[in-house]
Amino acid sequence: MPDISTPNLDYGNMVEAWDINDALMGGTLYMRQLGESYLPRWPNEEIDAYKKRLGAATLLPAYEETISQNNGRVFAEPVKLSDETPDQIVEICKNVDMAGNRLEVWAQEFFRMASQYGLSHALVDYPRVDAETVKTKAQEKLSGARPYVTLINPRQVIGWDSKVQNGSVVLTELRIKEIIVEKGDDFSQKKVEQIRYMTPGKVQIYRKSTGNDGASVWSVHEEWNTSRRDITLVTLYTKRTGFMCGSPPLLNLAMLNIKHWQSQSEQDNILHVARVPILSVYGLAEGQELTIGASTATRFDDRSRQGIEYTEHTGNAIGAGKTSIEDLEQQMRQAGAKLLRAENTSTKSVDQTNEERMQEHSPLYTMANSLEDALDNVLQIMADWLGLPEGGNVDVRTELEAAEQTINAPAAMAIQSLRQGGDIRPIDAVRALQSLRIIDPDAKPDLVIDELNNLAPNMAGGSNDNDQ
Repeated sequence: MPDISTPNLDYGNMVEAWDINDALMGGTLYMRQLGESYLPRWPNEEIDAYKKRLGAATLLPAYEETISQNNGRVFAEPVKLSDETPDQIVEICKNVDMAGNRLEVWAQEFFRMASQYGLSHALVDYPRVDAETVKTKAQEKLSGARPYVTLINPRQVIGWDSKVQNGSVVLTELRIKEIIVEKGDDFSQKKVEQIRYMTPGKVQIYRKSTGNDGASVWSVHEEWNTSRRDITLVTLYTKRTGFMCGSPPLLNLAMLNIKHWQSQSEQDNILHVARVPILSVYGLAEGQELTIGASTATRFDDRSRQGIEYTEHTGNAIGAGKTSIEDLEQQMRQAGAKLLRAENTSTKSVDQTNEERMQEHSPLYTMANSLEDALDNVLQIMADWLGLPEGGNVDVRTELEAAEQTINAPAAMAIQSLRQGGDIRPIDAVRALQSLRIIDPDAKPDLVIDELNNLAPNMAGGSNDNDQ
Protein backbone atom coordinates (compact mmCIF):
# COMPACT_ATOMS: atom_id res chain seq x y z
CA MET A 1 0.00 0.00 0.00
CA PRO A 2 1.60 3.33 -1.05
CA ASP A 3 2.21 5.85 1.74
CA ILE A 4 4.26 8.97 2.44
CA SER A 5 7.47 6.90 2.18
CA THR A 6 6.74 5.54 -1.32
CA PRO A 7 9.34 6.97 -3.74
CA ASN A 8 8.53 8.45 -7.13
CA LEU A 9 9.01 6.14 -10.11
CA ASP A 10 11.79 8.39 -11.42
CA TYR A 11 13.62 7.99 -8.11
CA GLY A 12 13.83 4.22 -8.57
CA ASN A 13 15.29 4.69 -12.06
CA MET A 14 18.26 6.62 -10.65
CA VAL A 15 19.21 4.36 -7.74
CA GLU A 16 21.20 1.73 -9.66
CA ALA A 17 23.71 4.27 -10.98
CA TRP A 18 23.91 5.93 -7.56
CA ASP A 19 24.73 2.57 -5.95
CA ILE A 20 27.74 2.23 -8.25
CA ASN A 21 28.91 5.72 -7.28
CA ASP A 22 28.53 5.05 -3.56
CA ALA A 23 30.41 1.75 -3.83
CA LEU A 24 33.42 3.33 -5.54
CA MET A 25 33.45 6.41 -3.29
CA GLY A 26 33.47 4.07 -0.28
CA GLY A 27 36.90 2.73 -1.22
CA THR A 28 38.44 -0.72 -0.86
CA LEU A 29 36.92 -1.60 2.52
CA TYR A 30 33.37 -0.80 1.41
CA MET A 31 33.83 -2.69 -1.88
CA ARG A 32 34.88 -5.73 0.15
CA GLN A 33 31.79 -5.40 2.31
CA LEU A 34 29.60 -5.46 -0.80
CA GLY A 35 31.11 -8.82 -1.73
CA GLU A 36 29.53 -10.57 -4.68
CA SER A 37 27.61 -7.46 -5.75
CA TYR A 38 30.68 -6.20 -7.61
CA LEU A 39 33.13 -9.14 -7.35
CA PRO A 40 31.24 -12.27 -8.46
CA ARG A 41 32.23 -15.69 -7.12
CA TRP A 42 33.49 -18.04 -9.83
CA PRO A 43 31.60 -21.28 -10.62
CA ASN A 44 32.64 -24.04 -8.19
CA GLU A 45 34.76 -21.57 -6.18
CA GLU A 46 34.62 -22.52 -2.51
CA ILE A 47 33.34 -19.84 -0.17
CA ASP A 48 36.56 -19.85 1.90
CA ALA A 49 38.67 -19.40 -1.23
CA TYR A 50 36.40 -16.57 -2.37
CA LYS A 51 36.67 -14.81 0.99
CA LYS A 52 40.47 -14.97 0.79
CA ARG A 53 40.41 -13.57 -2.75
CA LEU A 54 37.97 -10.83 -1.70
CA GLY A 55 40.08 -9.98 1.36
CA ALA A 56 43.15 -9.45 -0.84
CA ALA A 57 41.37 -7.33 -3.49
CA THR A 58 42.28 -3.63 -3.67
CA LEU A 59 40.49 -0.82 -5.51
CA LEU A 60 42.25 1.60 -7.83
CA PRO A 61 40.57 4.91 -6.77
CA ALA A 62 40.40 6.32 -10.32
CA TYR A 63 36.75 7.41 -10.08
CA GLU A 64 37.11 9.07 -6.68
CA GLU A 65 40.35 10.85 -7.62
CA THR A 66 38.90 12.11 -10.92
CA ILE A 67 35.99 13.71 -9.08
CA SER A 68 38.39 15.31 -6.59
CA GLN A 69 40.61 16.61 -9.40
CA ASN A 70 37.62 18.09 -11.24
CA ASN A 71 36.54 19.76 -8.01
CA GLY A 72 39.99 21.32 -7.77
CA ARG A 73 39.77 22.53 -11.38
CA VAL A 74 36.46 24.27 -10.72
CA PHE A 75 37.62 25.82 -7.44
CA ALA A 76 41.08 26.87 -8.61
CA GLU A 77 40.74 30.07 -6.56
CA PRO A 78 38.45 31.12 -3.70
CA VAL A 79 34.94 32.08 -4.77
CA LYS A 80 34.29 35.80 -4.83
CA LEU A 81 31.15 37.76 -4.00
CA SER A 82 30.26 40.68 -6.28
CA ASP A 83 30.56 44.25 -5.04
CA GLU A 84 26.76 44.56 -5.12
CA THR A 85 26.30 41.79 -2.55
CA PRO A 86 24.54 43.26 0.53
CA ASP A 87 26.56 43.38 3.76
CA GLN A 88 24.05 41.11 5.50
CA ILE A 89 24.52 38.42 2.84
CA VAL A 90 28.32 38.80 3.03
CA GLU A 91 28.13 38.23 6.78
CA ILE A 92 25.89 35.16 6.36
CA CYS A 93 28.35 33.67 3.84
CA LYS A 94 30.95 33.43 6.62
CA ASN A 95 28.77 30.70 8.18
CA VAL A 96 26.36 29.90 5.40
CA ASP A 97 24.95 26.63 6.81
CA MET A 98 25.01 27.58 10.52
CA ALA A 99 27.46 24.71 10.97
CA GLY A 100 30.61 26.81 10.71
CA ASN A 101 31.22 26.43 6.96
CA ARG A 102 32.04 29.39 4.74
CA LEU A 103 30.27 29.64 1.39
CA GLU A 104 33.42 28.50 -0.43
CA VAL A 105 33.75 25.31 1.64
CA TRP A 106 30.04 24.54 1.43
CA ALA A 107 29.97 25.19 -2.34
CA GLN A 108 32.78 22.67 -2.92
CA GLU A 109 30.77 19.92 -1.24
CA PHE A 110 27.66 21.05 -3.13
CA PHE A 111 29.48 20.64 -6.44
CA ARG A 112 31.21 17.41 -5.42
CA MET A 113 27.86 15.79 -4.65
CA ALA A 114 26.42 16.92 -7.98
CA SER A 115 29.50 15.49 -9.72
CA GLN A 116 28.80 12.12 -8.14
CA TYR A 117 25.03 11.85 -8.60
CA GLY A 118 24.25 14.14 -11.54
CA LEU A 119 22.44 16.58 -9.26
CA SER A 120 22.45 17.91 -5.71
CA HIS A 121 20.02 20.03 -3.71
CA ALA A 122 20.31 23.07 -1.45
CA LEU A 123 17.41 23.82 0.89
CA VAL A 124 17.37 27.48 1.96
CA ASP A 125 15.56 27.68 5.28
CA TYR A 126 14.85 30.05 8.15
CA PRO A 127 14.74 29.06 11.83
CA ARG A 128 11.33 28.91 13.45
CA VAL A 129 10.77 31.69 15.98
CA ASP A 130 8.36 31.82 18.87
CA ALA A 131 5.58 34.18 17.80
CA GLU A 132 4.75 34.89 21.44
CA THR A 133 8.19 36.23 22.33
CA VAL A 134 9.40 37.51 18.94
CA LYS A 135 6.97 40.09 17.56
CA THR A 136 9.20 42.67 15.84
CA LYS A 137 12.06 42.61 13.34
CA ALA A 138 14.38 43.95 16.04
CA GLN A 139 13.49 41.10 18.39
CA GLU A 140 13.93 38.63 15.56
CA LYS A 141 17.41 39.99 14.85
CA LEU A 142 18.36 39.79 18.52
CA SER A 143 17.23 36.16 18.62
CA GLY A 144 19.90 35.32 16.01
CA ALA A 145 17.39 34.07 13.46
CA ARG A 146 18.62 34.41 9.89
CA PRO A 147 18.45 32.36 6.68
CA TYR A 148 20.82 29.43 6.16
CA VAL A 149 21.33 26.67 3.61
CA THR A 150 21.31 22.90 4.07
CA LEU A 151 22.93 20.44 1.65
CA ILE A 152 20.49 17.70 0.64
CA ASN A 153 21.75 14.41 -0.82
CA PRO A 154 19.61 13.43 -3.84
CA ARG A 155 19.09 10.03 -2.22
CA GLN A 156 17.07 11.81 0.47
CA VAL A 157 14.64 13.42 -1.99
CA ILE A 158 12.26 10.50 -2.51
CA GLY A 159 9.25 12.35 -3.92
CA TRP A 160 8.20 15.57 -5.59
CA ASP A 161 5.49 17.12 -7.71
CA SER A 162 5.45 20.20 -9.91
CA LYS A 163 3.36 22.45 -12.12
CA VAL A 164 3.96 25.06 -14.82
CA GLN A 165 3.56 28.56 -13.44
CA ASN A 166 4.25 31.71 -15.48
CA GLY A 167 6.13 29.66 -18.05
CA SER A 168 8.39 27.91 -15.50
CA VAL A 169 8.23 24.53 -13.79
CA VAL A 170 7.94 25.01 -10.01
CA LEU A 171 7.82 22.57 -7.13
CA THR A 172 4.47 22.06 -5.46
CA GLU A 173 5.40 19.10 -3.21
CA LEU A 174 8.65 17.80 -1.79
CA ARG A 175 9.40 14.76 0.38
CA ILE A 176 12.80 14.47 2.08
CA LYS A 177 13.79 11.38 4.07
CA GLU A 178 15.88 12.24 7.13
CA ILE A 179 17.67 10.33 9.88
CA ILE A 180 18.00 12.25 13.13
CA VAL A 181 19.71 11.20 16.36
CA GLU A 182 17.78 11.66 19.59
CA LYS A 183 19.08 11.35 23.12
CA GLY A 184 17.78 8.41 25.12
CA ASP A 185 18.10 7.34 28.74
CA ASP A 186 21.46 6.86 30.46
CA PHE A 187 23.46 8.74 27.83
CA SER A 188 22.23 6.49 25.05
CA GLN A 189 21.27 7.64 21.57
CA LYS A 190 18.83 6.35 19.00
CA LYS A 191 18.31 6.98 15.30
CA VAL A 192 14.87 8.10 14.20
CA GLU A 193 13.71 8.01 10.59
CA GLN A 194 11.36 10.78 9.51
CA ILE A 195 10.04 12.32 6.30
CA ARG A 196 9.80 16.06 5.79
CA TYR A 197 6.79 16.85 3.59
CA MET A 198 6.90 20.38 2.20
CA THR A 199 4.25 22.32 0.32
CA PRO A 200 4.12 26.09 -0.30
CA GLY A 201 3.50 27.71 3.08
CA LYS A 202 3.57 24.51 5.16
CA VAL A 203 5.94 21.85 6.53
CA GLN A 204 4.91 18.49 8.04
CA ILE A 205 7.16 15.94 9.75
CA TYR A 206 6.03 12.31 9.47
CA ARG A 207 7.28 9.55 11.76
CA LYS A 208 6.34 5.91 12.18
CA SER A 209 3.89 5.03 14.91
CA THR A 210 1.88 1.98 15.91
CA GLY A 211 -1.69 1.89 14.56
CA ASN A 212 -4.76 0.44 16.19
CA ASP A 213 -4.09 -2.95 14.61
CA GLY A 214 -0.52 -2.99 15.88
CA ALA A 215 0.97 -2.28 12.47
CA SER A 216 3.57 0.42 11.93
CA VAL A 217 2.15 3.44 10.07
CA TRP A 218 3.40 6.89 9.12
CA SER A 219 1.65 9.75 10.91
CA VAL A 220 2.16 13.49 11.38
CA HIS A 221 4.59 14.09 14.25
CA GLU A 222 4.89 17.87 13.89
CA GLU A 223 3.76 20.60 11.52
CA TRP A 224 4.02 24.36 11.09
CA ASN A 225 3.25 27.13 8.62
CA THR A 226 5.85 29.24 6.84
CA SER A 227 5.76 32.71 5.34
CA ARG A 228 6.95 31.45 1.94
CA ARG A 229 4.56 30.67 -0.88
CA ASP A 230 7.13 28.53 -2.66
CA ILE A 231 9.48 25.65 -1.83
CA THR A 232 12.94 27.13 -1.35
CA LEU A 233 14.93 24.30 -2.93
CA VAL A 234 17.77 25.03 -5.35
CA THR A 235 18.93 22.13 -7.54
CA LEU A 236 22.31 21.96 -9.24
CA TYR A 237 22.45 19.66 -12.28
CA THR A 238 25.65 18.27 -13.78
CA LYS A 239 23.89 15.75 -16.01
CA ARG A 240 20.16 16.41 -16.13
CA THR A 241 17.84 13.66 -17.37
CA GLY A 242 14.59 15.36 -16.35
CA PHE A 243 13.04 17.60 -13.72
CA MET A 244 14.63 16.62 -10.38
CA CYS A 245 16.40 13.76 -12.16
CA GLY A 246 20.03 13.21 -13.06
CA SER A 247 22.69 10.62 -13.83
CA PRO A 248 26.36 10.53 -12.74
CA PRO A 249 28.31 12.41 -15.45
CA LEU A 250 31.25 10.00 -15.01
CA LEU A 251 29.19 6.81 -15.04
CA ASN A 252 31.23 5.33 -17.91
CA LEU A 253 34.40 5.82 -15.87
CA ALA A 254 32.67 4.24 -12.87
CA MET A 255 31.76 1.14 -14.90
CA LEU A 256 35.36 0.82 -16.11
CA ASN A 257 36.57 1.18 -12.51
CA ILE A 258 34.29 -1.70 -11.46
CA LYS A 259 35.70 -3.78 -14.33
CA HIS A 260 39.24 -2.93 -13.17
CA TRP A 261 38.34 -4.05 -9.63
CA GLN A 262 37.29 -7.44 -10.98
CA SER A 263 40.17 -7.82 -13.44
CA GLN A 264 42.78 -6.84 -10.86
CA SER A 265 41.43 -9.50 -8.48
CA GLU A 266 41.79 -12.15 -11.19
CA GLN A 267 45.32 -10.97 -11.96
CA ASP A 268 46.32 -11.09 -8.30
CA ASN A 269 44.89 -14.58 -8.01
CA ILE A 270 46.78 -15.94 -11.03
CA LEU A 271 49.98 -14.35 -9.76
CA HIS A 272 49.49 -16.17 -6.46
CA VAL A 273 49.04 -19.47 -8.30
CA ALA A 274 52.03 -18.88 -10.56
CA ARG A 275 54.36 -17.96 -7.71
CA VAL A 276 53.78 -21.24 -5.86
CA PRO A 277 54.98 -24.28 -7.86
CA ILE A 278 53.17 -27.62 -7.41
CA LEU A 279 55.22 -30.52 -5.99
CA SER A 280 54.58 -33.77 -7.87
CA VAL A 281 55.67 -37.23 -6.61
CA TYR A 282 55.43 -40.39 -8.75
CA GLY A 283 56.31 -44.07 -8.43
CA LEU A 284 55.54 -44.48 -4.73
CA ALA A 285 54.25 -47.78 -3.44
CA GLU A 286 50.75 -48.00 -1.98
CA GLY A 287 50.76 -46.44 1.45
CA GLN A 288 54.34 -45.21 1.20
CA GLU A 289 54.99 -41.82 2.84
CA LEU A 290 57.73 -39.27 2.26
CA THR A 291 59.05 -36.54 4.52
CA ILE A 292 59.96 -33.43 2.56
CA GLY A 293 62.19 -30.80 4.12
CA ALA A 294 65.59 -29.13 4.21
CA SER A 295 66.96 -31.62 6.79
CA THR A 296 65.58 -34.83 5.23
CA ALA A 297 66.67 -37.09 2.36
CA THR A 298 64.58 -39.19 -0.01
CA ARG A 299 65.70 -42.59 -1.41
CA PHE A 300 64.41 -44.11 -4.66
CA ASP A 301 65.29 -47.52 -6.17
CA ASP A 302 64.68 -46.65 -9.84
CA ARG A 303 64.96 -43.03 -11.01
CA SER A 304 63.25 -43.92 -14.27
CA ARG A 305 60.08 -44.97 -12.45
CA GLN A 306 60.24 -42.93 -9.24
CA GLY A 307 60.92 -39.31 -8.47
CA ILE A 308 59.90 -35.81 -7.35
CA GLU A 309 59.49 -32.72 -9.50
CA TYR A 310 57.91 -29.24 -9.45
CA THR A 311 55.24 -28.15 -11.92
CA GLU A 312 55.27 -24.39 -12.68
CA HIS A 313 52.96 -22.02 -14.57
CA THR A 314 54.27 -20.94 -17.99
CA GLY A 315 53.32 -17.30 -17.23
CA ASN A 316 51.68 -16.56 -20.60
CA ALA A 317 48.36 -15.67 -18.98
CA ILE A 318 50.10 -13.29 -16.57
CA GLY A 319 51.47 -11.17 -19.37
CA ALA A 320 48.11 -11.11 -21.17
CA GLY A 321 46.36 -10.07 -17.96
CA LYS A 322 48.89 -7.30 -17.31
CA THR A 323 48.41 -5.91 -20.81
CA SER A 324 44.63 -6.06 -20.43
CA ILE A 325 44.76 -4.09 -17.17
CA GLU A 326 47.06 -1.46 -18.67
CA ASP A 327 44.66 -1.00 -21.60
CA LEU A 328 41.77 -0.71 -19.17
CA GLU A 329 43.58 1.96 -17.15
CA GLN A 330 44.18 3.97 -20.32
CA GLN A 331 40.46 3.76 -21.17
CA MET A 332 39.73 5.05 -17.67
CA ARG A 333 42.05 8.03 -18.17
CA GLN A 334 40.32 8.93 -21.41
CA ALA A 335 36.84 8.52 -19.88
CA GLY A 336 37.80 10.77 -16.97
CA ALA A 337 39.22 13.46 -19.29
CA LYS A 338 36.14 13.76 -21.48
CA LEU A 339 34.53 16.34 -19.19
CA LEU A 340 37.47 18.67 -19.85
CA ARG A 341 37.13 18.90 -23.62
CA ALA A 342 34.71 20.85 -25.75
CA GLU A 343 34.73 18.00 -28.28
CA ASN A 344 34.21 15.42 -25.60
CA THR A 345 33.74 12.47 -27.96
CA SER A 346 37.18 12.64 -29.57
CA THR A 347 39.96 10.18 -28.81
CA LYS A 348 43.24 11.47 -27.41
CA SER A 349 46.73 10.02 -27.22
CA VAL A 350 48.29 8.98 -23.92
CA ASP A 351 50.37 12.18 -23.64
CA GLN A 352 47.41 14.39 -24.51
CA THR A 353 45.24 12.66 -21.91
CA ASN A 354 47.84 13.11 -19.17
CA GLU A 355 48.16 16.84 -19.94
CA GLU A 356 44.43 17.60 -20.17
CA ARG A 357 43.19 20.89 -18.75
CA MET A 358 39.73 22.39 -18.69
CA GLN A 359 38.67 23.96 -21.98
CA GLU A 360 36.12 26.69 -22.54
CA HIS A 361 32.66 25.31 -23.38
CA SER A 362 33.69 21.87 -22.12
CA PRO A 363 31.13 19.95 -20.00
CA LEU A 364 33.07 20.74 -16.82
CA TYR A 365 33.17 24.46 -17.65
CA THR A 366 29.40 24.38 -18.26
CA MET A 367 28.94 22.68 -14.89
CA ALA A 368 30.93 25.47 -13.23
CA ASN A 369 28.62 28.06 -14.81
CA SER A 370 25.59 26.11 -13.56
CA LEU A 371 27.14 26.16 -10.08
CA GLU A 372 27.42 29.95 -10.23
CA ASP A 373 23.73 30.24 -11.18
CA ALA A 374 22.71 27.89 -8.37
CA LEU A 375 24.72 29.83 -5.78
CA ASP A 376 23.22 33.10 -7.06
CA ASN A 377 19.75 31.60 -6.54
CA VAL A 378 20.66 30.58 -2.98
CA LEU A 379 21.78 34.13 -2.16
CA GLN A 380 18.64 35.60 -3.75
CA ILE A 381 16.35 33.41 -1.63
CA MET A 382 18.28 34.53 1.46
CA ALA A 383 17.82 38.14 0.37
CA ASP A 384 14.08 37.50 0.00
CA TRP A 385 13.96 36.19 3.57
CA LEU A 386 15.68 39.37 4.75
CA GLY A 387 13.53 41.68 2.65
CA LEU A 388 16.43 42.77 0.44
CA PRO A 389 15.91 43.47 -3.29
CA GLU A 390 19.14 41.78 -4.47
CA GLY A 391 21.26 38.96 -3.07
CA GLY A 392 24.37 39.63 -5.14
CA ASN A 393 26.38 37.26 -7.30
CA VAL A 394 29.04 34.60 -6.84
CA ASP A 395 32.10 34.33 -9.08
CA VAL A 396 33.53 30.78 -9.26
CA ARG A 397 37.13 31.01 -10.45
CA THR A 398 37.99 27.88 -12.46
CA GLU A 399 41.48 26.87 -13.55
CA LEU A 400 40.65 28.20 -17.01
CA GLU A 401 39.93 31.67 -15.65
CA ALA A 402 42.85 31.55 -13.23
CA ALA A 403 45.18 30.82 -16.17
CA GLU A 404 43.82 33.86 -18.03
CA GLN A 405 44.73 36.39 -15.36
CA THR A 406 47.41 37.95 -17.58
CA ILE A 407 45.90 41.03 -19.23
CA ASN A 408 45.55 40.73 -22.99
CA ALA A 409 47.05 44.16 -23.75
CA PRO A 410 46.64 44.06 -27.56
CA ALA A 411 42.96 43.15 -27.26
CA ALA A 412 42.38 45.86 -24.66
CA MET A 413 44.10 48.46 -26.87
CA ALA A 414 42.01 47.38 -29.86
CA ILE A 415 38.80 47.84 -27.86
CA GLN A 416 39.94 51.26 -26.67
CA SER A 417 40.81 52.30 -30.25
CA LEU A 418 37.41 51.18 -31.57
CA ARG A 419 35.69 53.03 -28.72
CA GLN A 420 37.56 56.28 -29.30
CA GLY A 421 36.92 56.05 -33.05
CA GLY A 422 33.19 55.71 -32.40
CA ASP A 423 33.03 52.30 -34.11
CA ILE A 424 31.44 50.55 -31.12
CA ARG A 425 29.06 51.70 -28.40
CA PRO A 426 30.31 52.30 -24.84
CA ILE A 427 28.22 49.41 -23.59
CA ASP A 428 29.81 47.09 -26.18
CA ALA A 429 33.27 48.24 -25.08
CA VAL A 430 32.42 47.47 -21.44
CA ARG A 431 31.12 44.02 -22.34
CA ALA A 432 34.28 43.30 -24.37
CA LEU A 433 36.46 44.37 -21.45
CA GLN A 434 34.37 42.16 -19.17
CA SER A 435 35.09 39.19 -21.41
CA LEU A 436 38.80 39.94 -20.95
CA ARG A 437 38.16 40.21 -17.18
CA ILE A 438 39.62 43.71 -17.09
CA ILE A 439 36.20 44.80 -15.78
CA ASP A 440 34.34 42.61 -13.28
CA PRO A 441 32.27 40.14 -15.40
CA ASP A 442 29.44 40.25 -12.85
CA ALA A 443 29.12 44.04 -12.95
CA LYS A 444 26.18 45.50 -14.83
CA PRO A 445 27.45 47.37 -17.95
CA ASP A 446 24.97 50.25 -17.47
CA LEU A 447 26.21 50.84 -13.92
CA VAL A 448 29.84 50.70 -15.05
CA ILE A 449 29.19 53.36 -17.72
CA ASP A 450 27.31 55.52 -15.23
CA GLU A 451 30.18 55.27 -12.74
CA LEU A 452 32.74 56.16 -15.41
CA ASN A 453 30.72 59.18 -16.50
CA ASN A 454 30.56 60.44 -12.94
CA LEU A 455 34.21 60.06 -11.98
CA ALA A 456 35.65 62.90 -9.90
CA PRO A 457 38.06 65.33 -11.66
CA ASN A 458 41.66 64.15 -11.81
CA MET A 459 44.49 65.71 -9.77
CA ALA A 460 45.30 68.19 -12.56
CA GLY A 461 41.80 69.57 -12.39
CA GLY A 462 40.70 68.21 -15.77
CA SER A 463 37.67 66.12 -16.49
CA ASN A 464 37.60 62.48 -17.56
CA ASP A 465 37.29 61.36 -21.17
CA ASN A 466 34.66 58.70 -20.64
CA ASP A 467 31.61 60.74 -21.66
CA GLN A 468 29.31 58.97 -24.05
